[in-house]
Amino acid sequence: MSIAKDSTSQELSPSGQPIKPIPGSYGVPFFSPIWDRLNFYYFQGHMAYFKSRISKHNSTVLRLNVPPGPFLASKPHVVAVLDALSFQVLLDSSKVDKTDTLTGTYIPPLSLYSGIRPLAYLDTTDPLHTTLKTQITGLIVSRKDYVIPSFRKIYGSLFDSIYDKVESSGPTEFNTLSQSAAFDFMCSAFFEGALPSVAIGPSAADMALKWLTFQLHPLVSKASNLIPWPLEDILLHNFHLPPCLVKSDYKALETYFTNVGEPFLTDAEQVGISRHVALHNLIFATIFNAYGGIKIFLPFLLKWLVQGGPELHNKLSEEIQSVIRSENGSVTPACLERMPLTKSVVYEALRLNPPVEYQYGHARSDLVIESHDAAYKVKKGEMIFGYQPIATRDEKVFTNGEQFVAERFVGEGEKLLQYVYWSNGRETDEPGVTNKQCPGKDIVVLVGRLFVIELFLRFDTFTGEIGELPLEPKVTFKSLHKV
Repeated sequence: MSIAKDSTSQELSPSGQPIKPIPGSYGVPFFSPIWDRLNFYYFQGHMAYFKSRISKHNSTVLRLNVPPGPFLASKPHVVAVLDALSFQVLLDSSKVDKTDTLTGTYIPPLSLYSGIRPLAYLDTTDPLHTTLKTQITGLIVSRKDYVIPSFRKIYGSLFDSIYDKVESSGPTEFNTLSQSAAFDFMCSAFFEGALPSVAIGPSAADMALKWLTFQLHPLVSKASNLIPWPLEDILLHNFHLPPCLVKSDYKALETYFTNVGEPFLTDAEQVGISRHVALHNLIFATIFNAYGGIKIFLPFLLKWLVQGGPELHNKLSEEIQSVIRSENGSVTPACLERMPLTKSVVYEALRLNPPVEYQYGHARSDLVIESHDAAYKVKKGEMIFGYQPIATRDEKVFTNGEQFVAERFVGEGEKLLQYVYWSNGRETDEPGVTNKQCPGKDIVVLVGRLFVIELFLRFDTFTGEIGELPLEPKVTFKSLHKV
């Protein structure tokens, strides 16, 4: 790492930025991380927690503690990168090591994965990373033609059911009904055979969600209005929930994926991956990455559509219905490219509310991180942390970055896609074995667009109410006006 100096002996970064000490502190060991956790979850909230420290230190690169802290994480100290420029270090596999950093400063019990380390916890330098990512990418590519018909069938039926419920019973919650549809859709898109709601039963999606909860509970708050926050903090943020409590649920999921995933497992064996490792990676990729991402993202997308109101609805309805009419009612990949507003709305929702909010990585060597205004030295091994909803709302990149702007990525606005990082990579980049970008990146964008299309092929406009759930907004349809 070569460091230049100016005429006043001030150290400069390679681009000429002055190198400054990283502001902030970790406070008193043990006690400060706990206090910071309470601020993060209960007293300030996620966004205010980071913004208050940015304001205090006048810097978007700073030292701070991240939850969960003691007793789950003995090293809660990070260098936080909280703007669109400095955040990019976390996307560079040559600069950061992602070994065991998916969930940050703690690791869920590996017994939740039958003792293996899933692909998402492997660094790009691990030989198994290349083999596993190649296999999972191959599965996605081989099933790409099934995504559109599977989504249209399952979510078309869901929207019809929601309409009937609103008409007969009044306001209807989207999240609960979508939970099973999302799991069925992902399995229908990627596997032959019975849907999980049939093969396992109506509780299949609940089992998947329960398994996710046992991994992510240290990062969740306000899980129930019935539990006072001090008790919730003790239960969720200090100790791992016992994996034995989800063992029978995982066994049922394991049986299901053993059956529907047989072609994948056979292919994996042929390239030297054991069936055991392949199976539990398949479960993880389908439930954690795919189902979990869709479950969180679609309610956020719907929230912004609800808040967009009749003006946005009219524009989307006109765009979507005119294109589909020209295709004689067919929804094809080609016609999706003729819907720039629909595409922009999905990207804008992903910019504001990425399904995975946090990114982590250990510095591979001593390096310099640059923000818009300065540069900072980070030592080898230090944990670097990014809070994506702040980085992708950076007002120095996005005008009115806190606001939902439906047309933001239309026309010349497409140039801003390089600053949309939801997939653990730039939206303009492609997933590969040398990076940690989500192999299903394009599928998530496609699903978002199909979601908007299915809505506006059925309804000209709709109204709803927005509430809160631990991982996503609660959206309740109040009225739907049919086309």
